Amino acid sequence: MKKHSMVCAGIDIGKRKLDVALDGRAERLQVANTDDGHRELTTWLRRYRIKRVGIEASGGYEQAVVSRLRRDGFVVVVFQPMQVRAYARFHLQRAKNDKIDAALIAACTVEAKKIHAPPDPRLVALAGQQTLIDQIVDQIARFKNYREACRDPRSAQFWNDEIKRFRGLFKKELQQLVAAIRRHPDLAERLKLIASVDGIALRTATTILVRLPEIGGLSREQVAALAGLAPYDDESSERIGERHIAGGRERLRNNLYSAALAASFHWNAELIALYRRLTAAGKQHKVALVACTRKLLIFANAVVARGTPWMSRAAAR
Repeated sequence: MKKHSMVCAGIDIGKRKLDVALDGRAERLQVANTDDGHRELTTWLRRYRIKRVGIEASGGYEQAVVSRLRRDGFVVVVFQPMQVRAYARFHLQRAKNDKIDAALIAACTVEAKKIHAPPDPRLVALAGQQTLIDQIVDQIARFKNYREACRDPRSAQFWNDEIKRFRGLFKKELQQLVAAIRRHPDLAERLKLIASVDGIALRTATTILVRLPEIGGLSREQVAALAGLAPYDDESSERIGERHIAGGRERLRNNLYSAALAASFHWNAELIALYRRLTAAGKQHKVALVACTRKLLIFANAVVARGTPWMSRAAAR
């Protein structure tokens, strides 16, 4: 006999189709991952009086249906793939296809104890612009590598021209993103606070704002965990392994790491002191830099939580 009276749905996301299952029931649905398919999906879910729907994050293919379901009043739980895999392993389930996965996600949804509030739709809309900026930066780094490998002046000049062109695109896209953020006074103020931290340039500030909408509303441990910067123990019985970071929001973490690399040597007196103290104590460069990255994010979280701009302790003395 089932302990749960609430019936939940699970959706396995594909590029072109959605497979839907109801927990503990035989009913199934397959629709196209299009506007028409989403409309058919919501009608079907209402027929069975479903209020909570689980979806596994699938490289962005889930975003349109998640937005539609939330607009239509459904509670949507978005799982990371590792959560669904762990649930399957716990129940010794090895079989895998789209229909089985949908049923598995439905079961996960029933068991979910904590339902997070949906992200700010304004920031969701800006995420595409932030991703484009990240991709432009990635391309610039790639072009620089190509230039370094060149052995003739003509090829080197080609990549120099491409780097210059993409830097112009970066500047243009960043300006447009900042302008979009500043249309909302509350978001503009949050961006200003984040950018007040020494070592956080405007691109890093927009990344934090868009990729971490929870900024300012969580503890230092929680924001570090969301960014994948929280150190986890690796101990068992008498064995004591090194602590390490894992998971989290990769694009956010990568951007913060790049910012901390410069800030820990040039721009932020507190991070410079932290890096020197850790390396003097025998910590490896990368370990010290991860600690500085975590601290930089904690600084940003603190200024947003307080609502006052950054002031370094050195300047306060």
